[in-house]
Formats: sequence, C-alpha cells, structure tokens
Amino acid sequence: MAPFARLVMAGLLSTGLSGVALAQEQAPAPQDAPATTVPDTNAPAATDGDEKPAPVPFAGGTFTITEQPEMDKILAFDGKEIARDYDVFFDKIVKVAGIDVALFAVGPGGNQCGPSALITWKPEGSSTLQSVRVDQDDCGAPPTAVADNAIYFVPYLMPGDSKDALQWSPQDGLQTAGRLTYTPELNTSWNDVDPSKYQNIIDAFHNEAVYKAAEKLLGDQMGNVATSLLVGGGTEKTPSGAFYASGCVPHACGGSDGFMAVDVKNKALYFAQQTDKPEPNAWPALKDWPEEMREALKKAFQQPQ
Repeated sequence: MAPFARLVMAGLLSTGLSGVALAQEQAPAPQDAPATTVPDTNAPAATDGDEKPAPVPFAGGTFTITEQPEMDKILAFDGKEIARDYDVFFDKIVKVAGIDVALFAVGPGGNQCGPSALITWKPEGSSTLQSVRVDQDDCGAPPTAVADNAIYFVPYLMPGDSKDALQWSPQDGLQTAGRLTYTPELNTSWNDVDPSKYQNIIDAFHNEAVYKAAEKLLGDQMGNVATSLLVGGGTEKTPSGAFYASGCVPHACGGSDGFMAVDVKNKALYFAQQTDKPEPNAWPALKDWPEEMREALKKAFQQPQ
C-alpha cells in the first residue's frame, strides 16, 4: 500500500474527534467505516483514452467536466464554472446529515500527491449550489471518510509530524476535528526491523528503536528529511547487510533528494539530503560514514565514483 493510503480512521469515526488530541499509527484504513452512499444509477461510467466524462445529474441540475486547449479541465454546474485544474474527476454522490453531496477530486496531477476534495451540495431549502475545496497542505487532501453526519479528512503523517484532522457537514461547514501526532509502533526494537516488508524506506520509522535513533540524529529536521524520501521504492543492501534507499520530495524530484541507510547490526542510521552545494547535508557528518555507506550514497545519488 502506497504511503498516502495509510490512514487511521476508526478512532476518529467512533469518537467524533471533538477537541481530542489523538496519536496516529500508520496502518491501513478500515474498510467498514460507517458510510451512507446514495445509489446513483445515473453516475457516469469510468472513462479512458480520449473519451469525454459523461454528465453527472445532481439536485435538479447537471455537472459537466470539459477539457480546455491548455489541458486544464473545467467543472461546471448547469454551465457555471465551479472549479478548474489539470485533473478533475467525479468521485461519488453520498448523503450526509440527510443532504445529497457530490464529491469530486481536483488537483494539478504529479507523483505521490493526492488531489484536493471538492464538496458540492445544495443546503436544505436552497436552490443555490454551494461548494468547498478541501486542501490538507500543498500536497492535496486525504481521501474522504464518509459517516452518516459528517465527512472526515484524516491526514497522512510523516515522522515528527502533528496535523489537524478535519470534518465537514452541511450544517457546520469545515471544522477542525482533532489533532493527530505521528507515533511509531510501541515496544518494537532493532530485532523487529524487516526491510522485506517495506514498500518505502520511511516505513522503517514505524519501528520505535529506529524512530528514536532518527529523532536523536536529525532533531527538528526529521520531518524534512523524511519528506525527501517520500517518492521512492524498495531498498537495496550493502555488502555487510545494511539496507538503504533514496527518494525525493513530491513535485520536486531532483531538488532536495534524500538518502537513508539502516545498519541493524550496529544499530546505526545514516541520512543525507541534496542541496545546491556539491556535497549533501549528512547526519552524521560524511567523514564519519563507513566506506560502504559512502559508496551506497554515491550509487543512490548517481554521483561519479
């Protein structure tokens, strides 16, 4: 499962999150979150190739998505523009607090960044369509978790992060539901580190021993360095058995790419991040790296030997 799909929602939906500070453990989202979806027999079928998105009937009107010559797409309701971006997709129609709500995904495209959620509805007793675009940060918004009386947005957290979870309802609008803090899996040690289970090397931060060692080494730079690894794949091994990988910041690959290595035998971590200087920032200092780690860094950053 890709990093942006790992969200914790069960606690949010069971408590309502009002004013509660919660900790997030990175885990798959439950599949049985309470949801009330309106059967939509008129919803457009999925399109591919150059096929145009079908109109979406809603609340006595019609949504259309029209691609422009400059590749932008315009979402309109009965001819009136609602949103414009490179990617615009119909998601679904749901019922929240008794009101039909149409959800769309809107964003600039790109790697490892989810789109924003566009919520559209007609308030009870009103004939005017309302809309709100939900952005968690510069990287879109989390997927929607639809409950009977609200829609929740649970952020994906990077190591060292704390972020607000949001909720929306037709009556109360968009509000802060609570505060989430990244937490590793408690009571996990170096012996529990298993790179074969990691889809991205930042999964190693789920281990408490690794997390604490990274926190000590990186300090307030942990979130920044972890983000520089976010767009990446699997890991490679050094001759001694340590594992490593490189990555980059979503929408900014090639600017401040990151490197991380985990030496389980020696309970040691190594981090580097490219800068506009010839030599990257490194934790610990590069002069203190074993030779095989230096070679791994050169390979990862494709530096000349």
